[in-house]
Amino acid sequence: MSSLEIGNLKCFIAVAEEGSFTKAANKISITQSALSQQISRLEKNLKVQLLNRHKNNSLTDAGENLLRYAKQIVLIEQEALDYFLEPELEGELSFGLPEDFATLYLQDILADFTFNHPRISVNVECDLTLNLLASFKKNKFDLVLVKLDDLNDFPNGVEIWSEKLVWVAAKGFQRKEGALPLVLSPKPCVYRARALKALNESNIKSKIVYSSPSYIGSTAAVKAGLGITVLPKNMIPSGLEICNLSELPKLEDTHIALLMKQTKSKAIKSFADYVLAKLHDNINS
Repeated sequence: MSSLEIGNLKCFIAVAEEGSFTKAANKISITQSALSQQISRLEKNLKVQLLNRHKNNSLTDAGENLLRYAKQIVLIEQEALDYFLEPELEGELSFGLPEDFATLYLQDILADFTFNHPRISVNVECDLTLNLLASFKKNKFDLVLVKLDDLNDFPNGVEIWSEKLVWVAAKGFQRKEGALPLVLSPKPCVYRARALKALNESNIKSKIVYSSPSYIGSTAAVKAGLGITVLPKNMIPSGLEICNLSELPKLEDTHIALLMKQTKSKAIKSFADYVLAKLHDNINS
């Protein structure tokens, strides 16, 4: 009698989401050959082909249909395990982070966490770092991911990495005469403060030609050639590049840290541990 083994379904979901046996094997920490055997066993049991192996492992029609069932089955299994083995992992928490981090990292962080802990609800809010810090001090957030000038301001914070900030422009950007055109987020913004301080100390005239709190809006303005901006070196999107104008001053690094309020909640601590692990994986990959 055929059956849908949870292990096989988890392997299938990983391949469906990653589109690669190698990436899927790394994600769920098994060998690629073992993963391939699990998928083959699943196809044999169901008597269908689930993947188009000659088309970048895209899903067949049968694979698309199974994926919906597989996610529901694995979710119910995880919820049952969560309920009986970790009954304290239940509740609601609030998490704040800058929009640029949300754009790059939030989907991966939330997708896996909520899948593994379906009884924990995570409320997310994006804002500028200084606004997040002000709200955190007023206990409006359980956790915040922020950019700090000095880690000593929050001795209980956990530093995740230090960012090397660079000047960024559209490919082929040409500096015109007059004040240096800048695309920066409005006050309060750590990157804005870093940029203006460096330019003022170097006696370089500048003007802000476009200001938006949106990471997507700001990078679009830079891609359009309106001006240059400041970004972490590891977060430069396609279409932009480091601006190598000789007159531009060096920018101070900034620190990325996770701050968590004092709590006994295992749900909050579990989420904090997950965020730290996930971000370290992304940085080191």
